[in-house]
Amino acid sequence: MLTYILLGIAGIALLYGIVIYNGLVNLKHNVSKSWSNIDVLLRQRHEELPKLVETCKQYMQFEREALERVMAARTGAHVARQKGDVVGVGKSEGMMRAALGSIQATVEAYPELKANQSIQTLLSRVTALENAISDRREFYNESVNNNNVRIEQFPDIVIARLLAFRPAELLEFTADELQDPNFKALFNS
Repeated sequence: MLTYILLGIAGIALLYGIVIYNGLVNLKHNVSKSWSNIDVLLRQRHEELPKLVETCKQYMQFEREALERVMAARTGAHVARQKGDVVGVGKSEGMMRAALGSIQATVEAYPELKANQSIQTLLSRVTALENAISDRREFYNESVNNNNVRIEQFPDIVIARLLAFRPAELLEFTADELQDPNFKALFNS
């Protein structure tokens, strides 16, 4: 009788371990999936930026610095994405957002740019992608938080450590990067 009780307890423990493992795998894949969603949007935005820059170059020969900052930030974000460096992506994306704000301020300052339909279409596309990235970033960070909390809770921590589950990094931006660009300051610079 004792043998059956011990076998029953071992069976229940094994099933419980399997349930925990499956839950951890699900969370890990949610983090990967949510990062993939952000990555798709970042790629789309990065494909739109050269078009925007090229169109603006036709009108803004003397505003090269703003265009160069966008392209440098784009390159930095691409390199960070290739390395899987979430913190680097966050920094580069923040720099890109500020540079895009500078371009938007320049467009506002020049009526011929503001009236150009190509530039307006590209700016609205980039803005829509910015909003989508922001939404996906929130989902990604929620997935990361769920994963990180779960792998630190008992008894999940036992399985997580045994099977080398690792915490994921949040995609964070600084407070300055989250603020809307100060267009008045950009015009006065």
